[in-house]
Amino acid sequence: MSAARSARAENRPTRLRRVPTKAGLRYINRELSWLDWNARVLYQAQDARNPLLERVKFLAIFANNLDEFFQVRIAGLRQQAAARSARESPDGLSAARQLELIRPVVRHLVAEHSTAFAEIRKSLAEQGISIVKYSKIPEHHARLRERFIDEIFPVLTPLAVDPGHPFPYISTLSLSIAVGLRDPESGERRFARVKVPPVLPRLIEAEPNTWVLIDQVISNNLDLLFTGMEITDAHLFRVTRNADLEIEEDEAGDLLLAIEEELRRRRFGEAVRLEVERSMPLATRQILLDGIGLGVEDCYDIAGMLDLTGLFEIAGLDRPDLQLPTWTPVVPPRLVPPDEDEPTDVFAAVRFGDILVHHPYESFAASVGRFITQAAEDPEVLTIKQTLYRTSGDSPIVRDLIRAAERGKQVVVLVEIKARFDEEANIVWARKLEQAGAHVVYGLVGLKTHSKVALVVRREGSLLRRYVHIGTGNYNPKTARLYTDLGLLSCRPELGADATDLFNVLTGLSRQRDFRRLLVAPHSLRNRILALIEREIEFAKAGREARIVLKLNAIVDPESISALYRASHAGVDVDLIIRGICSVRPGVPGLSERIRVRSIVGEFLEHSRIFGFANGGMQEWYIGSADLMERNLDRRVEAVVPIEDAEAAARIEAIVRTMLADDRRSWQLGTDAVWRRTEELTGVEGTVDTFAEHRRFALEAARDATAPHRPGSILGSLDPRA
Repeated sequence: MSAARSARAENRPTRLRRVPTKAGLRYINRELSWLDWNARVLYQAQDARNPLLERVKFLAIFANNLDEFFQVRIAGLRQQAAARSARESPDGLSAARQLELIRPVVRHLVAEHSTAFAEIRKSLAEQGISIVKYSKIPEHHARLRERFIDEIFPVLTPLAVDPGHPFPYISTLSLSIAVGLRDPESGERRFARVKVPPVLPRLIEAEPNTWVLIDQVISNNLDLLFTGMEITDAHLFRVTRNADLEIEEDEAGDLLLAIEEELRRRRFGEAVRLEVERSMPLATRQILLDGIGLGVEDCYDIAGMLDLTGLFEIAGLDRPDLQLPTWTPVVPPRLVPPDEDEPTDVFAAVRFGDILVHHPYESFAASVGRFITQAAEDPEVLTIKQTLYRTSGDSPIVRDLIRAAERGKQVVVLVEIKARFDEEANIVWARKLEQAGAHVVYGLVGLKTHSKVALVVRREGSLLRRYVHIGTGNYNPKTARLYTDLGLLSCRPELGADATDLFNVLTGLSRQRDFRRLLVAPHSLRNRILALIEREIEFAKAGREARIVLKLNAIVDPESISALYRASHAGVDVDLIIRGICSVRPGVPGLSERIRVRSIVGEFLEHSRIFGFANGGMQEWYIGSADLMERNLDRRVEAVVPIEDAEAAARIEAIVRTMLADDRRSWQLGTDAVWRRTEELTGVEGTVDTFAEHRRFALEAARDATAPHRPGSILGSLDPRA
């Protein structure tokens, strides 16, 4: 192993070891597994092989992920602990015990995060991009003071804390400066808080390619805010609050109004974390902790820059030499227009056969986007029905739906206004759609609609033909360039009938639970997945080919995990490709010897869900919106579709085969619940990069749209040890 690789291995983020409970020998704790995933994200910032601004981006992503973890997961555990809930996690831990285990892991990761930033900051300076301390640029102080007076001072509001001024409310994730003051006349000590305006950029350019933090500019000009007072100290801090909405849907007279009210309350949620500069005195920390109602165990001191989500601005600088080459998604071969001046006829292409699209390697706009645009424009299209879970703020798909409704087509849109952190945007789109004449529904009581389904009904001669898109990702053109997802375009009659029935369930009072081809949660998906696992067990017992391959974002459902353990014990080979949370403990003698778990983290966010079953040699593939989590299987509307087209199945095989062979971006989960880089396990620098291979495949397919695809034996040769 090279010296550089050895250093990377030594510095890799690792979870602190702990002795598992008896139940923990079967299940890995969900929250600790999530932190392991964020550690794998952090590694992308630490890996010097990645371009410098790519590393900066991952520093910001790690910070943003951790914010959401505290706003949702830690908030929930704190509520359970405060209520002295007897509920235990599948690995046998109470909420209070989980919090005890989580805190040191978070502190460890936060320290590594700060260290990584310090190293990257030096590398940025070497490349002419400097984030400097205010004290290091005295030559700019006069000009920065002028900018402070003109651009910052007017929007600042200092808030004193004393018997006449109670501790101010501090909104979630806002940066604030704790200011220590002394009255020179009386000698009295005072305390005040100054909020850093979120409406202003975090980084101020002091000179070309040299930035200083706005909070440091404010801190060094506080004399203009506190005239006549002596500034004794000033330290930055940040509060995180519970951001999970609590809606009693069956009691809400108007779900839309209820969620709008909860959104207003979100910023007043209970505090769950205090972040402070490491240099902040203990007395000041205690004032803050008392003021927001937290204990010292919930205070996290930060070395260096606090709130690294601000680095997204640096990551987006126009420096191609420090970034990955820009990837332009290719047009799927079957959807290449015959003439540059003529748009693609998606309907004609789909009538020729199912089309599997793989984003971001293949263009979302030229496939799914074009599908909806053509439906909105085509006079023969009568109806468009679509689910919207998350979409972009300037969504062309929503604009197409609005245009279709304005043209008199029947447009039905299921807008999931309970999609966490997208509630406000979805409410805006829902109202615009309603104003255009579309039928808008908000889902089923007690369930989130997470499925990704679009249905188009088109008049063709004397017949009506139904076209469907069923995918793994949201109808969001922005994330479609950043997340890897799969989608199936089809006009198979049974799929069209199933999509019709699904929308009748979502928009009407239908209680249909059985579908022809679709696996739908919370109705049939759980039982069908379990039945498919049991079928592999029976094949293994009969000596026939038995294998399971699952590519998911997360797997935590105890019933599904137990079924996979039974499959392993029966002789079924199980390969799990899990991006994030994984409660499966692989390789345990007598329990999971045949289960292997790996994770791919890198350039794009792995988001597609794939289910593969060898089926005794008659292999089956499914794709869809669901992970194996209780919420997906029991509390959400999900749709999973079988892949029945041989060419599409072969493409999925190629995707899975590449990921199982990856030794550059992959991690493997050990029996000890520790994730290790595949490179570390092999001792060899990785050469197979999932993202590079999928880009290459897309380019080759685009160059030779007529190249034959040979399905071969899809699941029989997937063993990465072969």
